[in-house]
Amino acid sequence: MAQTALIGRKEESAALLECLGSAASELIALYGRRRVGKTYLIRTVYKDSMCFEITGIYNAPLKTQLANFRQALEASVGKKLPLATPGNWLDAFQQLKNYLEQIDGKTKRAIFFDELPWLDGKRSGFLNAFEHFWNSWASKRQDVLVVICGSAASWMIKKVINSKGGLHNRITKKIRLLPFTLNETELYLQSNQVQLDRYQLLQLYMVMGGIPHYLKEIKKGQSATQNIDRVCFTKDGLLFNEFHNLYPALYENPERHIKVIKTLATKRSGLTRNEIINGTGLSSGGTITTVLDELAESGFITTYVPLDKKSKDALYRLTDEYSLFYLKFIEGTRSTGKDSWIQKAGTASWKSWSGYAFENICLKHVKQIKRALGIQGVYSEESSWKYNDKSNGAQIDLLIDRRDHCINICEMKFSENTFEINKSYAGELDNKVKTFRSVTATRKTLFLTLITTFGVKENMYKTSMVTNTIEMEELFHK
Repeated sequence: MAQTALIGRKEESAALLECLGSAASELIALYGRRRVGKTYLIRTVYKDSMCFEITGIYNAPLKTQLANFRQALEASVGKKLPLATPGNWLDAFQQLKNYLEQIDGKTKRAIFFDELPWLDGKRSGFLNAFEHFWNSWASKRQDVLVVICGSAASWMIKKVINSKGGLHNRITKKIRLLPFTLNETELYLQSNQVQLDRYQLLQLYMVMGGIPHYLKEIKKGQSATQNIDRVCFTKDGLLFNEFHNLYPALYENPERHIKVIKTLATKRSGLTRNEIINGTGLSSGGTITTVLDELAESGFITTYVPLDKKSKDALYRLTDEYSLFYLKFIEGTRSTGKDSWIQKAGTASWKSWSGYAFENICLKHVKQIKRALGIQGVYSEESSWKYNDKSNGAQIDLLIDRRDHCINICEMKFSENTFEINKSYAGELDNKVKTFRSVTATRKTLFLTLITTFGVKENMYKTSMVTNTIEMEELFHK
């Protein structure tokens, strides 16, 4: 049975309903990466208030987009007689105004433009016409709510949210829709009658992230391994070729973005801007800045500023689960079909990927980590730290620097069983803590915190070194 209820999205739903109940016109900009559930959210919240909806067609010429508009308006009007296809977008919006003015204005109605960047083709005149529609008509009414939505997050921010033209300061509410958390992923799959333990849910999340459209492919009665085999390694699986559709659908020149993604996939600890330039061969001017900003806004990469460093020293890290998984295991693979994934489990490549993927998940669930530590009410700043020295380097992927004069040095370890600290790893941990203390000269109390799947085995090293342990279960809290 397909999932129908809205999972999570409480803050976003409340904001949308608040706009619906306001006494003024509203222009809402909703953006987020492809497949994250933007359209479903709007259709669900505004299902009883929608009076017009259009979805842009990818890479379609103006004539096709205008015909698409005519069909959408016909569906809204409900007339059997066909409407005339508008000659341009100004004519199209005039038709829309004529229709809307005939509707009873006692209740506010929602107008939904989905995949707005696709409607605004080169020299189409769409954005200018839309600006005129809003400024000259819609903004003056109390019964109109306009939602504009797009997966090309960078386009939405540049052309709409931070517009310097006709939409400057016109947006009344902006919402960035993020992927599901682990908690929301569990609830979503349960609503689809998928019953898996949290270790298996974690494995699915490491491959697909919290993307509802991907998670919708998970079948009940199959293990995580079986689902990953089917969805990722069969020729008809949704994620077998999704990578080749993902970036072209979002960016005009996706080759540059893919170069950055592939370069970042080679470095677990992240790369600086200059290292990315050297690895991709892209221009050090505006090109690389634009590409990095666009990837960050779409949620594919995350920027981390190391402790005591400036923004120019930021590290960029690939944090899109699917892209990392695809480049590691699907691209160029000769092993496809049933049991492909089980054959890879336990290999050196699998161990390297699982460690990195688990770290990324932890970094996205700092709120849950703080809750597990009992410091959710304490103000803190999260960062990474790296010290390069020929004889004694050290790296920490997550520092929680707290206002109560303490710092949690977090180590994240993915393990199939209870994790055990051996003598070698104990030496690494001791070196990290001592090097951090020495180089930063911090006077704060340092708490070594281990975040693992199934906890840490009791031994002399754990007892003497580790202050806090957090298990996978804690990451599934709200």
